[in-house]
Amino acid sequence: MANKKNEKLTPEQQKYKELEQKYEAKRPVVKNCIKAFFVGGLFCLLGQVITYMYIFYFNFTEQTASNPTVATMIFLAMLLTGFGVYDRIGQFAGAGSAVPVTGFGNSVISAAIEHRTEGFVLGVGGNIFKLAGTVILYGVFSAFVVALVKQIYLMVIGG
Repeated sequence: MANKKNEKLTPEQQKYKELEQKYEAKRPVVKNCIKAFFVGGLFCLLGQVITYMYIFYFNFTEQTASNPTVATMIFLAMLLTGFGVYDRIGQFAGAGSAVPVTGFGNSVISAAIEHRTEGFVLGVGGNIFKLAGTVILYGVFSAFVVALVKQIYLMVIGG
């Protein structure tokens, strides 16, 4: 694919492209992956600690402690975003901060902060789920499809 693009270039353009590649800074992909892995792992560790806190101090079961844990993690991410800390974590960790549920909280509150100058109704209310809306939409749609497949499977098999 890349060779086909290079075939269409003039000799001067190919020479420039080679020169560009020579001086282009190499991206530290392995280093970025390691940082994302450990920061994402730290978020997961924090979530596990919060889960055990709900189990031991508030008498939740392992199944029922997951919902307040997710809500707490989203709240913490929103709080850290409001103070400007989560952006620094995101710059350091990249995908390690975006993939867990904390990334959802960050995307919701970032849009709200960005559009607050436009007013609370049209600015914050109209744009708060601008980034997270796709996550919600595809999450709900995926859950619907999985539930539909499960119901059809149970009807056919008779479980």
